[in-house]
Amino acid sequence: MATKHCTNCPEQFTITDRDQKYYDRIKVPAPTFCPTCRQQRRYAIRNERNLHKGECDMCNKGVLSMYSDDKPFPVYCPKCWWDGDWHGTEYAQEFDFNRPFFDQFAELQAKVPRISVYLASSDDNCDYCNFLGDCKNCYLTFGAVYSEDCMYGSAYYSKNCVDNLVTRECELCYECTDSRKLYNCMYCQDCYHCDHLLFCYDMHGCSECIACCGLRNKKYHIENKEYSKEDYEKIKSQIDFCNPNQMQGVKKKLEEVKMTIPHHFMPNSNTQNVSGTHVYNCKNTFNSFYVDRCEDCAYCMQVVDLKDCYDNNYTEENELCYEYLGMYGAKNTYYSTFSRHSYEVFYSEYSINSKYLFGCDGIFNKNYCILNKEYSKEDYEKMKEKIIEHMKSTNEWGEFFPIGHSPFAYNETVAQEYFPLTKEEAVTKGYKWKEKDKKEYLPQMAEIPQNIIEVKDNIMKEILACNECGKNYKIISQELKFYRDQKLPIPKKCPDCRHRERLNLRNPRKLYDRKCVKCEAAIRTTYALDRKEKIYCEKCYLATVY
Repeated sequence: MATKHCTNCPEQFTITDRDQKYYDRIKVPAPTFCPTCRQQRRYAIRNERNLHKGECDMCNKGVLSMYSDDKPFPVYCPKCWWDGDWHGTEYAQEFDFNRPFFDQFAELQAKVPRISVYLASSDDNCDYCNFLGDCKNCYLTFGAVYSEDCMYGSAYYSKNCVDNLVTRECELCYECTDSRKLYNCMYCQDCYHCDHLLFCYDMHGCSECIACCGLRNKKYHIENKEYSKEDYEKIKSQIDFCNPNQMQGVKKKLEEVKMTIPHHFMPNSNTQNVSGTHVYNCKNTFNSFYVDRCEDCAYCMQVVDLKDCYDNNYTEENELCYEYLGMYGAKNTYYSTFSRHSYEVFYSEYSINSKYLFGCDGIFNKNYCILNKEYSKEDYEKMKEKIIEHMKSTNEWGEFFPIGHSPFAYNETVAQEYFPLTKEEAVTKGYKWKEKDKKEYLPQMAEIPQNIIEVKDNIMKEILACNECGKNYKIISQELKFYRDQKLPIPKKCPDCRHRERLNLRNPRKLYDRKCVKCEAAIRTTYALDRKEKIYCEKCYLATVY
């Protein structure tokens, strides 16, 4: 085990023997950035939610794009990018051993066409979304797969869900966070296999509960107290979702109940030898957050079905990938982004169904390419080793793409959500910054009725202004129908502010050493030492709730 000083921040970090064995296996140097700074650097490449109106540079049709119109590279709509008559090898360039690799790669990036919003070819009627796979009829949904009729969130394998954050296999859910297998639930967090819950937390196998926490296989409970079916339904019938004072009262009751119950130090299920939080069906997976079905992994966030992967974000079905951000089906892919069904790929982005690439961008169905130029197998291997030696001399080998080379402004990216900076801080570090567009902050001209019954169809023609940040937003017909069916009020905040509120419900992605408050066993948890909740170890928690 070794301790290092992060070269990007003042923090020290540890490289365990397991870590070093992994780096030796894939033949890369140990990282110079701490895990937090490595994650921040990857996140600064991903813009999910900041979309711009533009025009496809191939078919000239209007398009919504994650890229503003000041970018040097062409931007194609998803159909033209996937199926159009173009290929990345058209933009090939020779490698110059007198110049740093990252500068040459940036030149290539400035030429190669990019997809306006990353939608898989099977996505249907999801034009206002980004980073989707196999979805249908979704709107302002980001980072989702196999979902239908969902809006404003990141729902996986879900249907008819609105304003959710990483919910899986859910239906008819509203404002739910980090939950799965829910039906007709609202304002819930960390709930599983439940239906008809309102304002609940950490519930498993429950039905018809309000303002409850930490219950298992219960029904007709309010504030963790059992009621008869008749009394429960009478109280529930009096709840008016359009009454903000009443909603705040129920939310306050939930927070009070949460302080009375034990909290699991690490929400997980079916795990062996893991650390982090929200870890499910995993083995030998460490310092990882919101992960499913992973084995022999570390420093991964929001990933599914990984094997032997370190430092991965937003990936699925990958094996032996390191410092990787983006898509699914990658193997032996390192320091790369948004590659799909790739193998033995280094320092590349948007490589699709390709193998043996180094420093490539927008390569489809090709093998043995460097800076998008095709080589024979023998020449590729010689050039690859020579480039690695060159990058070692420039201190680039083993480092992910610099944040300053991102095509996005820092505050457009996911990095700003998890590692927020002020404009001054970002500019001082050499990062780009996007100023507010005044055209997106026009005053609201009409009042929104508080009661959904009083809302007319013309609300869909109005430009609304967020009562928190002032940004404009609109209501669409699919959304209005959902609010009417569920008797919910029209939101007074824009989708971005609602998204931030859900993010703030989570603990930071940081582990603290503390003790179980019941048996004093040593635990590592995302609950900081000054948190007032009662944090239990696995054994004590299970003995209490089951």
